Formats: sequence, structure tokens, C-alpha cells
Amino acid sequence: MTDARPPASPPCQLHELAPQVALRRAYEPARPEDGRRVLVERLWPRGVTKEALAAEWRKDLAPSAELRRWYGHDPARWEEFRHRYWAELAAMPEALASLRDAARLGLVTLVFAARDPAHSSAEVLREALVSSPGSPSPSG
Repeated sequence: MTDARPPASPPCQLHELAPQVALRRAYEPARPEDGRRVLVERLWPRGVTKEALAAEWRKDLAPSAELRRWYGHDPARWEEFRHRYWAELAAMPEALASLRDAARLGLVTLVFAARDPAHSSAEVLREALVSSPGSPSPSG
């Protein structure tokens, strides 16, 4: 008697899966579809309770205090901020890899406090997470 089952699929390799990363402001309510919520700010968002935020805090992945103060959310400094923050992230490959691996297993929502999502450190971190490991700098 022959086996009618199809051949087994090769095991899925974690590094082959694309990371799933979303962004959400800390002042927006948490949603069930957010998946794993990760606060990526050096400072806790003003006026937001731990319960309302419903996120783990990874301040180790936030920009350094010096870089954050230098940037000051000045759009004129955005491109330089991106490059400097990317360099900081490149210096912590284990921390970045752990979050990237989590994002390959399911949606990770980066929670941030900035008013402008497009010019936030969370956007740079998202770029780093979805890029190939070891990429030397942000695109653009």
C-alpha cells in the first residue's frame, strides 16, 4: 500500500519570514489587532497609565538621551537623525534581532509618543526591523 499523503513541507526558517511591524501613538487606545505592543521611548509618555498603554517597555531600543535632545523633533534635522539613530541601532544587534524575530512570528506594534509618526524614532526603528540584518544605513 502506498502513502497518499503529499511530501512534508520543508521546515520554515525564521529568518525567511518578513517582519510584521506597525506603529501606534501612545495616546491612542490599545487595540486587540495591535499584537505585541512595545513602547520604544526613553521616557514614559506623559499622562498615560501603564494599564492604558498595555505595552512592554524597551527603552534600550530608543535613541540615546543625547541624540533625542539634539534632534528635538526638528524636521530640518530628520535625515541626520535617521542616520545617527541607525548607527546606534547597529551597535545593538542582539536587541534588534530579538525584536525582529518577534515581528517574524507575529505583529509587533511599536508604541511612541511623538506627534509626527513619519518623523519619529519609531519609524526609524521600523525601517531597521524590516530591513535585512546588517544593513549599513537607512534608505532614502
